[in-house]
Amino acid sequence: MLELQNVTLELPGSGRTLVENFSFTLGRGDRAVVIGEEGNGKSTLLQTIYDPRLTADYCRFSGRVITRAKLAYLPQTLPATLRETTAAEFFDGTAYYEHTELLARLGVGVEELFSERKLGELSGGEKVKMQLLRLLLDEPDVLLLDEPTNDLDIDTLRWLEKFLLAAKQPVLFVSHDETLIERTANVILHLEQLLHKSHPRVTVSRCPYREYIARRSDLFDKQEQIADKQRADYQKQMDRWRQIYQRVEHEQRTISRGDPSGGRLLKKKMHAVMSTGRRLERESGDFQDYPHREEAILTRFDEDITLPAGKTVLDFALLELRIGERLLARDVRLLVTGPVIVGITGRNGAGKTTLLERLWRELGPRRDITAAYMPQDYRRVLPDEVSALDFLCAHEGKERSVLVHNRLASMRFTPEEMARPLASLSGGQRAKVLFLDMALRRADVLVLDEPTRNFSPLSAPVIRAALREFGGAILSVSHDRKYLREVCDTVYELREDGLHLLSSDDL
Repeated sequence: MLELQNVTLELPGSGRTLVENFSFTLGRGDRAVVIGEEGNGKSTLLQTIYDPRLTADYCRFSGRVITRAKLAYLPQTLPATLRETTAAEFFDGTAYYEHTELLARLGVGVEELFSERKLGELSGGEKVKMQLLRLLLDEPDVLLLDEPTNDLDIDTLRWLEKFLLAAKQPVLFVSHDETLIERTANVILHLEQLLHKSHPRVTVSRCPYREYIARRSDLFDKQEQIADKQRADYQKQMDRWRQIYQRVEHEQRTISRGDPSGGRLLKKKMHAVMSTGRRLERESGDFQDYPHREEAILTRFDEDITLPAGKTVLDFALLELRIGERLLARDVRLLVTGPVIVGITGRNGAGKTTLLERLWRELGPRRDITAAYMPQDYRRVLPDEVSALDFLCAHEGKERSVLVHNRLASMRFTPEEMARPLASLSGGQRAKVLFLDMALRRADVLVLDEPTRNFSPLSAPVIRAALREFGGAILSVSHDRKYLREVCDTVYELREDGLHLLSSDDL
């Protein structure tokens, strides 16, 4: 269906190679997920496979992409050329009436296909649904999906899982949703940047994600154990060799000149000792190498950030939640006291982001707390033309630039990436900048819209652990089931009649 032969992707601007001489075949029944840390080239790989012209302005491509199939590509964000397109224009000329079951499964009503609403005005999840539906109506042979789970509500995520499992077409996708990856992927493509991002490695494993992670961990542990044992045994042998060498050397220095026979024996003995030493050195060259693994990101909030247990962080009541003339919900009430982590979920278009923006307007100006905001659209708080280093130093002061540099390095930024404009960084890298900003500013109340959506399944556990251990209060919107289950103390669903408390069984 789809074959890559000796594909190499290079970034001339930074001198980095993302993929080198990579060959891979995607066949029938394959549900291959591309994983890797932020900025390792996952989206670039998918775009290049679909059309090398999409990445030609910043990426040098060599090798071959061989396919006689009809490819369909879902980009990570809605293309700018479609923002002003109405739903009616987008679906004009399609045989949607032949796919009523697909519409029903995706939760899209026929009337929505005739809507005059612009695609750019839809919620994040609605945009994904509409684009995915448009692709599927063309009945493609191979699906290339870049973050199809972004902003999907939990019901649609479950639908997408079932769709992927039942799909007749092979699928190559990028996703940060660990639950979806665990439940659907049967092939893992792991993109890594080793040795301070100077050496790329792609690992292909035809097994489920959890099995891949377990196998990888076991393999590295065994390699490290063998390497440790070999070096420990070698050290013991060398210690013993040095003792023998020193004793023979001492005997040679002290032997009497009147004992030529004894001198000859000691000379032969020293020759044998030196031969043993050279043999041990040669054998050490065949030792098991320590496994190279991509360094994990490091992030945390200071342990002394706390809120008093009885402090009222938020006492919010709203009779009507609206976007323009559109009524989203009535009688929305939320009381938050002390250090607590609150999650808000709900169907696409329910108004979760709109509600979080209202909460931020309540919390942002407060002087009795230090609040920080992570919006879904990072451009609202991150200036495109400023570098990550300059943005963080503007808040911290130039005298703390060494601290900022070290914290960025702990999040796996290279010096070149620290100096690049924020607009040129990946979504995950910009999310890292926002997390560092919140940590460096010592915020004690965090307002987070989809905090884990741009973190890889390898980074997300670190982010979840940092948030789980945070000593302040967090108000968040999320569809990430692991985040809602593992991090949040309380989870609400936003419905038309307000916020409803959910149990773990509902997630």
